[in-house]
Amino acid sequence: MRSSVYAAIFLGLMGVAAIAAQAQIQQQPMPAGHVDGMDSQATSRITAQLPAPLKITFGDKSATWMPAALTSLPHTTVTVYNDHTKANETYAGVALIDLLTPLGVAEKPKGKELRLYVVAEGSDDYEVVYSIGEIAPYIHDATVIVADSEDGKPLTDSGPLQLVATREKHPARWVRNLIAIRVLAAE
Repeated sequence: MRSSVYAAIFLGLMGVAAIAAQAQIQQQPMPAGHVDGMDSQATSRITAQLPAPLKITFGDKSATWMPAALTSLPHTTVTVYNDHTKANETYAGVALIDLLTPLGVAEKPKGKELRLYVVAEGSDDYEVVYSIGEIAPYIHDATVIVADSEDGKPLTDSGPLQLVATREKHPARWVRNLIAIRVLAAE
């Protein structure tokens, strides 16, 4: 009986890993709360231990990124002063604009494209807004990254992912436990 329990757990973990890998490759959302062949309690126990994916949407396009997949992308390192900790902190992560352009957001926005804005959301439902002009290095000299490490170590208290921006006096728009980014247009 013990070996069949271990086998069920192993198969469940493999199923979750396969779904995550497939969703990442296809850049499509993972089905929430369901793994074929497992009851909802078993699925909940397994998925509660996995880091939440980051879902990015722009119009009818979307991409879902598992935190581990972001580590393979080119990283930018920023050092910022955190008014909460009263210290300089060094974060590394993917420039937000680099995650948005594959979905059709212009790297060098102009004209009506400047009506775009980003709503970033944490797992605690905390939301902040950035205009596309604040994210695009072509327009603004600040850097906004989806950080996955601080001082060379994976984020723990703030993550696995955190939105971090340079040139801000206060880190009020740094979103901890980042799970969603929506690109919208002002009317």
